[in-house]
Amino acid sequence: MNHSIKNLCIYHVLDGLAEGLSHYSGPSRAALLYAEKPDDKVHVCDPQRLLEGHEPVLKKLYVTSDGWRREAPSTLNFKLFGQIYPEKNLQLAGLISFGGRTQSIFYQMWFTEHHPDMCSIGPTERWLEHAVCLLAHDFANEDAFYTRNSRYVLREYATHAVRDFIRDDLNIKFGWDTSMEVYPILDTILGVSKTREEGAWPRGLLAFVEPDSLPEMHFLIRFPSVDVLKVNNYKHVRKLLLAVENSDRKLVSDGRKIIGVVSGELPQCRITADFRGGHGFLRFAGELVCSFSDGSFHSTTRKSNLVHLEELLVTSSLDPAVSSLLFKIVSCIVEAAGEQKHGCSLVIDFNDPPVQISGQQLERPVDLQHEQYLELAKSLARVDGALHICSDLHLHGFACLLDGRFIKTEDRARGARFNSALRFTSENPNLIVVVVSSDRPVSVIQGGALLNPPSEWEPFSLFVTPPPTLEEWLRR
Repeated sequence: MNHSIKNLCIYHVLDGLAEGLSHYSGPSRAALLYAEKPDDKVHVCDPQRLLEGHEPVLKKLYVTSDGWRREAPSTLNFKLFGQIYPEKNLQLAGLISFGGRTQSIFYQMWFTEHHPDMCSIGPTERWLEHAVCLLAHDFANEDAFYTRNSRYVLREYATHAVRDFIRDDLNIKFGWDTSMEVYPILDTILGVSKTREEGAWPRGLLAFVEPDSLPEMHFLIRFPSVDVLKVNNYKHVRKLLLAVENSDRKLVSDGRKIIGVVSGELPQCRITADFRGGHGFLRFAGELVCSFSDGSFHSTTRKSNLVHLEELLVTSSLDPAVSSLLFKIVSCIVEAAGEQKHGCSLVIDFNDPPVQISGQQLERPVDLQHEQYLELAKSLARVDGALHICSDLHLHGFACLLDGRFIKTEDRARGARFNSALRFTSENPNLIVVVVSSDRPVSVIQGGALLNPPSEWEPFSLFVTPPPTLEEWLRR
């Protein structure tokens, strides 16, 4: 296979990987370091500049040191086509990495973003591992016609990545003789999650356990074996979830049929689906794996990303203890708004005295460190207008109107709440406005500017250029 076709193979895999991970985790980039032959230099394929800022570490690992080359297994050990010797995560800040060595490519290391709201990096690592396998296969295949198939495989790999992670963890923790079939379980979870009962989305816990563990469990009710309630009958399973909704009871299955309803502790070897209405969470052995919504699996914990706000509070003139409490208060209100799917705005005011804002004032500000007042603030956030929270950790007003004059940074694609916050912060220094949209995105605004804009990267070029060596890339 000539070099131009190999370059095309790399870009197809890279494009499919980034596209698939973006559906699973939000906007995601991908990059690759590789050496095709044992004596080759390392090449870099990073069209969206994911690896910028990591140059010193990469130079130390791959240029200054030759350890990555000397640690390779003998090619005689590759007894099967497609066999991979894995290379583990390099633990670079903000990145997930995974690589491997194969017959056709001496060394690969794939990278993508480590989003702060990920349930687990395990499925993403399995995704990168599959990219290793597919690129090795494409390099070994003499027919270039089939190489673009890898892009489509990686684009739709979410359910397979979750399954591969659970299956690997199942084998490691509980041995190879476990009888759990993961794919049917995942199909059931997604199928039930999309099934309404009298207009309501499912709620409650559904646990899949090993049949050998059933005698250890405390059953409140158990269904006779002659009355087989198959898990692929999603409508029936959805009805049975009513028995465990809003309780500590669990509906139990052996992966093929529904067994009954239990209370108390579950066995360690289990897959659980926690249905919470329009979304839910998947756990294995009690550990969070991913969330699910809209008929798909996602990496997000569904907690609002307030990293930029946290950084602003840490670097502010506030006492560290006060900034920490303020962040927790704001996070609680934002999280409640996201779960209840209503928009709101919060003005975080560092001024002394506080800025005068038109709205519903309080005779006496209330201390948000007290749980009852924090719960009240969550409810008041539903009222049109903004909450006015000051650095004394008190709520000073609600239903506040944020006005101001037109500024160039306004975005007509966003609503009045967002643009009002831009105008208000441009005219009032020393404060931050947090805007929560009803569809969950959170905006942090200061000085008339959005501090956490959505990621926008250039698409992969249609013209595939040869990847530079790492030394050339470091000199750019």
